[in-house]
Amino acid sequence: MKYEPISSKLYTQNRARFAKQMKPNSIAIFVANPVLSENSDAVYAYKANSDVTWLSGVTQEKTMVILYPDNADTSAREVLVVQRPDEMLEKWNGHLLRKDEATAISGIGNIQFVDSIDAQIQLWMHHADHVYLDTNENDRIGGDTFRTDLLFVHTFMKQYPLHRYERAARIMKELRAIKTKEEVEQVQRAVDITHKAFLRVCGFVQPGVMEYEIEAEITHEFIRNRATRHAYGAIIASGDRARTLHYVDNNQECKAGELLLMDFGAEYGNYNADLSRTIPVSGKFTKRQKEVYNACLNVHNYCKSILKPGINYAAYIDMVNKEMEKQLVAIGLISKTDLKNQDPANPAYRKYFYHGIGHHLGLDVHDIGTRNEPVKEGMLFTIEPGIYIEEEQMGIRIENNYWLTKTGSKDLFKGIPITVEEIEAAMKK
Repeated sequence: MKYEPISSKLYTQNRARFAKQMKPNSIAIFVANPVLSENSDAVYAYKANSDVTWLSGVTQEKTMVILYPDNADTSAREVLVVQRPDEMLEKWNGHLLRKDEATAISGIGNIQFVDSIDAQIQLWMHHADHVYLDTNENDRIGGDTFRTDLLFVHTFMKQYPLHRYERAARIMKELRAIKTKEEVEQVQRAVDITHKAFLRVCGFVQPGVMEYEIEAEITHEFIRNRATRHAYGAIIASGDRARTLHYVDNNQECKAGELLLMDFGAEYGNYNADLSRTIPVSGKFTKRQKEVYNACLNVHNYCKSILKPGINYAAYIDMVNKEMEKQLVAIGLISKTDLKNQDPANPAYRKYFYHGIGHHLGLDVHDIGTRNEPVKEGMLFTIEPGIYIEEEQMGIRIENNYWLTKTGSKDLFKGIPITVEEIEAAMKK
């Protein structure tokens, strides 16, 4: 791994949080994602099951975490299952964890190998009453997504049909939404690396550079600071391409007078940062660009002023949309008549702001967590308003990451240029 070792205390603490929510005499089984093949014998870049990572810190394929807090065998109340080291396989794919290494990462003392765990699971299942199995219940998952997690669930339930099954994801959604201090420390490392990359490109961007050259500068800064990877495909969109929310071609020239929207983030220690900034390619905003940018920044600042523990997230969104209406009227994009005559199912502001205001952030960029209940202390959200104007070939988005405290929030990107003046000064340097 590129990143520095993380204390196993983080994962020990997480397992205790989950075990506390389990029913008496229950066993919970979490299975890592498989490696998925591309064409021929190539494979896609591996991304571990975030629940397995949250519980153990291990990101190796064929890993399992088994929790059985009421197991009569006290040594088997926490079990980590890993792939058995194989000399020939390691010659091809690299090092596999030894038992002592797996314990050092996870804090779990009982390490078993996946090729010999079935008999142990059968023994434990014969004594357990309830079984927690893990499935992907992220609200954003696509309905046509191939679900390897369900293959395991179906097979396991067929083998043990008379047990009482429970949804581990129901508990995980509540627990993973509340970030501990140790988790936020990892997010902050990802944020700090992302901050450095942004400052680097501020000194690099000028008329004539290609979008992919900017992406390369970001990647360079990520790797030299031990980031594992990009948290997601970097969006480097100059001019009218900034109106395409998931633009990742990054293959066009940045021209004088255009705005450049960049949306990128580093992954560090399996935790993610998520930043959006819009800067002038020529180093200075025009009067109109500054006017629209400040309207977007006003919405951003309004969001962080009201996003506090206790506010219902749905109510928060409604309040933000009202503020966006106010700002769009102020810069002449919609009128009060437009608001009076608008279709409630398709409000006027949607022409210029057509995505959500933010999302949970953590092990996944769009992390799991409740979205229709009052938000709680410890939750970590993005705030990312945007204004997109087809007639002016302009797109602006401003995004920071906020960890909710007892009375408000902590901006993890505090200090990164965000105002017009700060951005122009950073580009001038």
